[in-house]
Amino acid sequence: MLQATPGYSTTARPLAIARWLYVVAALIVAMVVVGGITRLTESGLSITEWKPISGIIPPLTTAQWQAEFANYQRIPEYQQLNRGMTLDGFKAIFFWEYLHRVLGRVIGMAFALPLIWFALRRRIPHGYGWRLCALLALGGLQGAIGWWMVASGLSVRTDVSHVRLAVHLITALTILAGIVWTARDLAALAASPLAHPARLTIGAAAVLLLLFTQITYGAFTAGLDAGYAFASWPLMGDALFPAGVPMLNPGAANLVDNPIVVQFIHRWFAFAAAAGLLWLAWRVRQRGHLRAAAAVVALVALQITLGIATLLSGVEIVVAVAHQANAALLLIATIVAAHTLNASPDQRFYSQVS
Repeated sequence: MLQATPGYSTTARPLAIARWLYVVAALIVAMVVVGGITRLTESGLSITEWKPISGIIPPLTTAQWQAEFANYQRIPEYQQLNRGMTLDGFKAIFFWEYLHRVLGRVIGMAFALPLIWFALRRRIPHGYGWRLCALLALGGLQGAIGWWMVASGLSVRTDVSHVRLAVHLITALTILAGIVWTARDLAALAASPLAHPARLTIGAAAVLLLLFTQITYGAFTAGLDAGYAFASWPLMGDALFPAGVPMLNPGAANLVDNPIVVQFIHRWFAFAAAAGLLWLAWRVRQRGHLRAAAAVVALVALQITLGIATLLSGVEIVVAVAHQANAALLLIATIVAAHTLNASPDQRFYSQVS
């Protein structure tokens, strides 16, 4: 007789939980897209206060709009860059930041409320409760990181810290990766009570490190407006690396704070990340997971194409947002591929037929 793993019980509903997690993952991808639009439209500093509860209600009267606008007029971004902006112009940038914050609250509720329901009904398989609670806690931390990022642009600076922007994005994508990995484990458990949680292999972990490094430099590029520096490819102007670029001291600071160096790294490290991802696709294909391998290859090619198009278009907003959205999709495809490499035999069977 087949014996079930400790993760299986008669009341557990792993497939229902997996489907719920996929919905949350889709919401996070939407959040990444809205976050990209918020950044590209310079809307992120339009709301100068953090009100986790009452902030869900937008200004409803003229007096309330004027009060919000007055708060914005006190910060350096307005005083140095947007002086003379009309109330209608303020409403336009307020919309994207408000939508970004509301979507964050929606994601929090979409995760927390079903998690409580599943827990009360004893639907969570043994060994997964701690993982789901850790993802919820990380989501709460992400809200605090978002405000920490915004706060960096409310005095002295005219924009948010690019380092804090990168932390904000990487935390969101770490949550996304954890949710997708957990969903894959639960879906496999639903297919077979013998399935064990997959473990991340060293090779797959190295590929994910390359991808996260490239995404971090993408965030640096966005935060420093480095994408506007050179709208050409493969050369930056008329050279691989432009001559006479002012360098920072100490030298290591250039890797993070120099827009020209950051754009250069983001351009060419992409191919190191792509090589790792193609290796992962090859390994996955060897295991017989043709669709997972094909998805990684197709999204890698699309991501490089969108990155070059973003530069050549002068960071046109639609192209740039597509580039950021595709990065989230590429991460999902990479997680799915990496999950297959060390899945149990039952999980591999599930992956092949799902």
